[in-house]
Amino acid sequence: MKVYNTLSRNVEEFITKQDKKVTMYVCGPTVYDLPHLGHARCYITWDMVVRYLRFRGYDVVYARNITDIDDKIINKAKATNSTTQEISEKYYLEFVKAMNELNIAPPDFEPKATDNIQAMIDLIKTLIEKEYAYECNGNVYFRVAKFAKTGRYGHLCKQNLDDLQAGARVEASDEKEEPVDFALWKAATDPEEVGWDSHWGKGRPGWHLECSAMVKKHLGDTIDIHAGGQDLIFPHHENEKAQSEAAYDVDFAKYWMHNGFVVINQEKMSKSLGNFVTIQDLLEKYDSNTIRFLILTNHYRMPIEFGDEGLQSAKAGVKRLKNAIDDIPIAEGTENYTKALNLIISEIVNKGCFPFHNIDKIEYLTNGVSENIIEYIIKNILNFINSMDDDFNTSKALAILFDLASNAQKCKNDSKPDDAQLCVALLLRLSEILGFDLQKVQGPSDELVNKLMEVLLSVRNEARNQKNWAIADKVRNDLTSIGIVLKDQKDGKTTWNLQ
Repeated sequence: MKVYNTLSRNVEEFITKQDKKVTMYVCGPTVYDLPHLGHARCYITWDMVVRYLRFRGYDVVYARNITDIDDKIINKAKATNSTTQEISEKYYLEFVKAMNELNIAPPDFEPKATDNIQAMIDLIKTLIEKEYAYECNGNVYFRVAKFAKTGRYGHLCKQNLDDLQAGARVEASDEKEEPVDFALWKAATDPEEVGWDSHWGKGRPGWHLECSAMVKKHLGDTIDIHAGGQDLIFPHHENEKAQSEAAYDVDFAKYWMHNGFVVINQEKMSKSLGNFVTIQDLLEKYDSNTIRFLILTNHYRMPIEFGDEGLQSAKAGVKRLKNAIDDIPIAEGTENYTKALNLIISEIVNKGCFPFHNIDKIEYLTNGVSENIIEYIIKNILNFINSMDDDFNTSKALAILFDLASNAQKCKNDSKPDDAQLCVALLLRLSEILGFDLQKVQGPSDELVNKLMEVLLSVRNEARNQKNWAIADKVRNDLTSIGIVLKDQKDGKTTWNLQ
């Protein structure tokens, strides 16, 4: 299995610290606004990676943090006359809702910054003791130049210290020793400003420090995978790496992985640019499978051009897969196909092949299923694994799902129902590994509901015009019985709402 490592800029063999164990950390959201498609791209990507690693037999411990204290949260609280806790809790719940609707499995750990303040203070104390940090007027800064002398700064962003400029969230200040030094602790400048007591006075942690402390607390000094969006490479991940390695003198992460941007007209989608689409708005038009399909059609490191054309294409792709599943339901009593597939997959995952003489031992496949379809199934499992082992090539993996769907339909048309059902069973199994829920029953969209109501109201209005009060009243009463209330306006129009 091979993965692309941002640190080396190469595709590398994936070798974990401990055999078949993976510690993985993904930078979570700063909860001050509604999550958007860029967040969906990020967290669907790493959800897919975790699911696949577990499928490949790895014991994955996955942590994804929540930044619930930050300048943006403070500013939003001031602008809305709210507390930072009210803002962070409100948008954290929105984030959880969006993740659930996108079928993104929750992480093993989801630490919040405000629950880990003491761990952050302890890390700062260690850095000060090792002279990698200094205090000034209640602020504490990291000495970038001192760490750069170890030869380990700038490796992620591939720039020399002399070429680096203060990045996002790195504030210029006359009190810093060097412009590139970044804040580990920010002093509270107002008595009413949110903050925590520390050795340096009341204040709050810097953004970079939060993740380092939470990685240490939940996963250890060093981890296998640290992941996030490409925009985090510098300064966030570079500075995380620096402060953790300065404190503990070990590699912070073995593999650094980053997903590409969602772009609109060749610009990154982001809240700061105001060109973002919320997940909530998107789910009103497209289902979660469609959004995941759009994202996984592209390699995780490549940018995704957002637009209705791409989403419509993704919607058609999902429909093609669902058609096979709906047309060829797994008949009652043939759940054993799934058991057989699990046995074959287990052998292939653990041994890299499936001994053909073992097929005779799988009683579920001895009756009804042709030998050539078994060979076809084994070939597709191997192709799926080979694709995903190649730095998570989901585009090739999706092509295998399409092939299974087409072959299932062909077997059905050729009057080979058992062969068709085995193809569908594998289609479902592999799609679940990618995080799809192709058996999910989707409710009607708001757009469809509105159109249906227009039809019903048109029928009722026509009945009223013809003084057919029996039909008009029946439409009103039947709608009322299911919680839809009609209101006839003076101008002759009729409005409706859910009771």
